[in-house]
Order: sequence, then C-alpha cells, then structure tokens
Amino acid sequence: MPGKKTRIILDTNVLYAGLYSSKGASFKVLRAIEGGKVQIVLSTTLLFEYEDILKRSRLILDLSNKEIENILDYLCMQSEHQKIYFLWRPRLPDPKDDHLLELAIASGTKLIVTHNTKHFKGVEAFDIRSITPKTLLEEIL
Repeated sequence: MPGKKTRIILDTNVLYAGLYSSKGASFKVLRAIEGGKVQIVLSTTLLFEYEDILKRSRLILDLSNKEIENILDYLCMQSEHQKIYFLWRPRLPDPKDDHLLELAIASGTKLIVTHNTKHFKGVEAFDIRSITPKTLLEEIL
C-alpha cells in the first residue's frame, strides 16, 4: 500500500547513534521518521529512557539541554502514543528491555529496531521481529 508508514519501536541505542553520527543507518532511520516513511510508537517509559540517556550523554552528543528537549518534543509530536496496561516481565535476557517488548505487544507493532538484536531473542513468539537499522532501511527503501 503506497504511503503507508512502517510502525516501529525505536530502541534508545538507535536514537543515540543517529544523533551521534550522521553517517550511519541510525541517522537514516531518524531521517525516515522525519520524512514520514516510519512511524515510531512511544510510551512514557520509553520517552523517559530517551531523556535520561540523551541528557547523560549531552556533552558527547554536543547537545544542550534545550536541544534535547526540542528533540524529545519533536519525537512526541511525530509518534503514536501507547499506554501499557499489562506487564510481561521478566521475559528478555536484559530486563531493561522488557518495556520495549511490552510496548510492541500493547500497540501491535511488529518491529523493534535496535543495535542489540540478541537482547530480544524470543520476541518471535509474539509475532514481533527485532531488526537492525540497516535491515529496516533495506525493507522500507
């Protein structure tokens, strides 16, 4: 179906990598969000994780707190918001990633885009795939 956006859960490591360097697939994923090819699905928990990581890394990323707030505001405006009413924890090898699986299940999102696909072994049982930014780009472009 032409014009349909690919819905994804965007792991924090992809957001960080895309802001750190404009040369890789993570940056291109951020551009695909901006260009309307990709729809991110966001929960309050994931937004707070984005904020925590970006603000702790602001010197490395060469971003001010105001710039980070603007990025987060933009992501909120561009995203589909999903509340989570149930917990599947613990389910994944890294318990810190369980909230991403819960978000995917609650929203019916089939893709988690991450650099750590090994952390998401077993998500296939929920008809969800864990893919890298490069794989996402290959599928949507």
